[in-house]
Amino acid sequence: MSFREKSAWVMGAIMLIAGLNYLVRVLSASSELGWSAPPIGMSVTFTVVVVIASIIAQTVLAVRSPKEAEAPADERERPLVDRAGNWSGVVLGIGVVTSLLHFFYHEDGVLLFHMVMGSLILAQIAEYAFRITLLRRSL
Repeated sequence: MSFREKSAWVMGAIMLIAGLNYLVRVLSASSELGWSAPPIGMSVTFTVVVVIASIIAQTVLAVRSPKEAEAPADERERPLVDRAGNWSGVVLGIGVVTSLLHFFYHEDGVLLFHMVMGSLILAQIAEYAFRITLLRRSL
C-alpha cells in the first residue's frame, strides 16, 4: 500500500468520525433549541479537531515511512489524485446546489450553513474514497 493510499485511509477515517460527530452535535442542539443550532461553536470545534488529528496522523505516517512521505507523486499517481479531486468537486457542487435550493424554499440561513458544511465534509470523504478506489484499481 502506497503512502498516499495510507494517508487517504487515515484522513478518510478522521473526516468520517469528525463529520458524524458534527452531525450528531448539530441534530441534538437543534432538537433542544427547536430550530437550527448556531454554527460558530460547532464549526470552530470541528475545524480544530480535524486540523489537530490530521497533523498527528500525518506525522505518525511520516515517521513510520519517511522515504515514502518525502517522495513526490509518481506519474501513475498524479492523474488518479487529480481525477479523485475532480469527482469530489462534483459531489461538492451537488451538495451546495441542493443546499441553495433548500434555502430558496425554506429561507433558513443557519441551516444553509450546516448543509454547506455537510457538503464540504461529504466531498472530502468522497475524495479520499475515490482516491483509494482509483489507486487500488490501478495496481
